[in-house]
Amino acid sequence: MDNWLLCDFHIHTNISDGSLKVSEVVDLYGQYGFDVIAITDHAFDSVFLKKLRERGNKVSCVSRENFREYMDIPKREQERAWKEYKMILIPGYEITNNTDYYHIVALDVQEYIDPSFEVIKILRMIKECGGISIAAHPLKKNSDNKYLSRHLYENINIYKDMFDAWEIANQFDLYNEIIEKRCRFVGNSDFHHIKHFYSWKTLIKAEKDPEAIKYAIRRNDNIAITFLKPHTNKKEIKILEEASENAK
Repeated sequence: MDNWLLCDFHIHTNISDGSLKVSEVVDLYGQYGFDVIAITDHAFDSVFLKKLRERGNKVSCVSRENFREYMDIPKREQERAWKEYKMILIPGYEITNNTDYYHIVALDVQEYIDPSFEVIKILRMIKECGGISIAAHPLKKNSDNKYLSRHLYENINIYKDMFDAWEIANQFDLYNEIIEKRCRFVGNSDFHHIKHFYSWKTLIKAEKDPEAIKYAIRRNDNIAITFLKPHTNKKEIKILEEASENAK
């Protein structure tokens, strides 16, 4: 219990819009020395997904049809992550509603939750599954200058205590407005590409056990955020160079 665990609970892979395979993410984070990571690829709401496909976009994401297959991939990597790196891997996914603008990271949820459901229903289902709910990047904008989780921020007084945690830090951004609300919090990379590796992370003082980590997030004691800065360590440079090559 004396050690703080270095954690990243928001990571995308090539199963959705990330550049690395799950196995490559495990090696990248494992070789760096992380204690806990979560794989959280996108599951999109049906209206948004239909629009993408009508435009001819090729979409890779988590769906009701491939959910079991998707969850099997990080589960297969869990044993290797622990055996090779003593790193815990938590399966999850990002419930992504780009029609009504709310993104919810669901950790350790073993059933598919439709992103078209209303927020309160989604949060209830996550809780019933024994999972963790994280309000993702409440003040992050997309390329159209629209807030990706606008609905969550605009209704923060309603949802504040319903979420297990809010991202007060995401990638390179720090959300002072969310900090001032005194929400339970985490900081995550929202990793898609190598450039996102050095970014906000979470520190948790807890036993190195999935249930203990989930409990610590909910309780939000002995928790902090840190910004992971690049070093000139040759080993770190080699790890990132190899990961970049794999992503090409």
